[in-house]
Amino acid sequence: MDSFEDDLSVSRRDVLIAGAASAAAAAVTTEAGAAPAAAAPTANASGAGTEVVLEVNGERRTLQLDTRTTLLDALREHLKLTGTKKGCDHGQCGACTVLVDGERINSCLTLAVMHQGSKVTTIEGLGTPQRMHPLQAAFVKHDGYQCGYCTPGQICSAVGALDELRRGIPSHVSGDITAKPLLSVDELRERMSGNICRCGAYSNIVDAISEVAGVRT
Repeated sequence: MDSFEDDLSVSRRDVLIAGAASAAAAAVTTEAGAAPAAAAPTANASGAGTEVVLEVNGERRTLQLDTRTTLLDALREHLKLTGTKKGCDHGQCGACTVLVDGERINSCLTLAVMHQGSKVTTIEGLGTPQRMHPLQAAFVKHDGYQCGYCTPGQICSAVGALDELRRGIPSHVSGDITAKPLLSVDELRERMSGNICRCGAYSNIVDAISEVAGVRT
C-alpha cells in the first residue's frame, strides 16, 4: 500500500513538471509568433504626412503633418508661432488657448487635421507691439501679467469670452439661461476660470478685461 502511494506521488510530481514545461513551451511559441506583428509599420511610416490647410492669422498655410499632430504643435513647431504656450498639455491650464473660427479652444486637446480649412487666430494675430489689441493694451495698463507665460492664452480666452457675452451665451453663473447674460465681474471670473495664472495676477486680469468690456469692478 505504501509502495503504491509512493508511486502515485511520483506520478503527480511528474505530471506537474510536465505541465509546467508544456506551459513554458507554449508561451515561448506564442511570443515568437507575435514578434512579427510588433514590427508592423505605423501610420505615416514613409514620412509623407497628411496635407492640412489652415488660415492662420489671415494667411493661408499648407502643412504636411502626422495625423497625430495637435493644433498646438502645428502652430508652435511647424509654423513657429510660439506665442501660444504649452503649459500642462492636458487642457487644464489654458496657456494654449487660441481662437478657431471665432471660438476659443485649448489647442493642445485637438488635432490639426480636425480643423481643415478653419480660421485660426493666435496671440500674434490679435495685435502687434505697435498696434495692440484693446485687451493687450489693457493687460499692460493694469499689469495683468507677471511672468507672462499664461498671458497669450489669457488674452485669447478673454477675446472669446467677451464675444460669448455679446452673443448672449450663458455661463454657470448666469441667473437666467434664457436671457442675455449681464456683463459682470462674476461672469468674467467664471468664463476665465479655465485659464490659470500661477503668479496670481487674477484681480489685475479681471480689471483689464472689465475695462475693455465696460464693466465696473
